[in-house]
Amino acid sequence: MIVPVLTILFKIDIRYAIGASLVSVIATSCGAAAAYVREGFSNIRIGMFLEIATTLGAIFGAYLASRVSTHAIGITFGVVLLYSAFASFRTKHASGSDEPDALAIRLRLHGIDPQDNKPYTAQHVPAGFGIMGLAGTLSGLLGIGSGAVKVLAMDQAMRLPFKVSTTTSNFMIGVTAAASAGIYLSRGYIDPGLSMPVMLGVLGGSLLGAKLLVKARVSTLRIVFSIVIAALGVEMIYSSVMGKM
Repeated sequence: MIVPVLTILFKIDIRYAIGASLVSVIATSCGAAAAYVREGFSNIRIGMFLEIATTLGAIFGAYLASRVSTHAIGITFGVVLLYSAFASFRTKHASGSDEPDALAIRLRLHGIDPQDNKPYTAQHVPAGFGIMGLAGTLSGLLGIGSGAVKVLAMDQAMRLPFKVSTTTSNFMIGVTAAASAGIYLSRGYIDPGLSMPVMLGVLGGSLLGAKLLVKARVSTLRIVFSIVIAALGVEMIYSSVMGKM
């Protein structure tokens, strides 16, 4: 949400908005991830395995950022948000309906869902790993931490419980953002005067969100998630096509 808000409402150049977003993403991950791990929702083993793909993708995406026009970045951002909203709003998968992936068993990509105390094992690991590479590329290119795409990869492809997917994504996004933030910093796209207040605001919100998530209903989370990012996606595409960014 940070990049659309900064570019649309505050008329900030999208590359500086991306730089501020990456800094805030790192702070968000550090602030909320500890709470999620303490509550037992985040699966650190799965997160660290998938981080291999997202980190490589983030470096590649940051490399592309300086070679792609801001209008193209904005349109791509909007399309990604709209797809994320559509995919998240679909009927949720039947968790555990397929046989566990052999690679998941070998790598011990499993856990217990604290929500209902039921065991789960990752499925379709190669597909999830590939989507994570795409998520990393989008993170480096768009400065979004790509949490929405990560959630989709774990929720839809790997068939992990939704709260495990969202919290593990939060655990991962800091590393992904840090991989691309260094490149943005070297190119002068991270402005401390902009990044600091954004980071403080997002950090406070993330700590509040971590407390609310434990008691929140999954169906409510899906609806809010879908509506917010769909609205932002439409606005990003409109602004980019009309040349307002």
